[in-house]
Amino acid sequence: MNKGVYLSLLSIGLAQAIKIPLHYIKKREWRPDLFFSTGGMPSSHSAGVSTLTTYIALKQGMPTFDFALSLIYGLIVMYDAQGVRRQTGELTLQVNSLNEFIEKIHKDESVKFKQNGPKKLKEALGHQPEEVLGGALLGILVGMIGHKCTKKDRKSAKITIRF
Repeated sequence: MNKGVYLSLLSIGLAQAIKIPLHYIKKREWRPDLFFSTGGMPSSHSAGVSTLTTYIALKQGMPTFDFALSLIYGLIVMYDAQGVRRQTGELTLQVNSLNEFIEKIHKDESVKFKQNGPKKLKEALGHQPEEVLGGALLGILVGMIGHKCTKKDRKSAKITIRF
């Protein structure tokens, strides 16, 4: 694998890891399971594609086909993360509240009715725009730092052997 892929995967993992302390600061609740969840601040989708796009821009330049492809792909991913996926999360909120409403109706009836309902759907599927922006900024930072580090590697890799 190339360094762009490694850096993007690192950025995704870093974004997922950052969700845990941010959630703790906000809610005073320690939730390590957030590392494996979707949604939340920062967006790991945005971080990954922004890292790759930044790395390609710095390594190969912006007028290249690789940069153009990465940029357009990244914009689509970020739009989807806060658009379609967010709307799915909003719909899930409505479905979950409807299930609670139905349970309340059944409790008020004189006839006992017991049914095991479906598992509650996950409500945090997509991202708010600020979560996407946070992931994008994290990705740009990781891409810039990664490029700097790989640039040093190329300079130190030049070894002259003299006899």
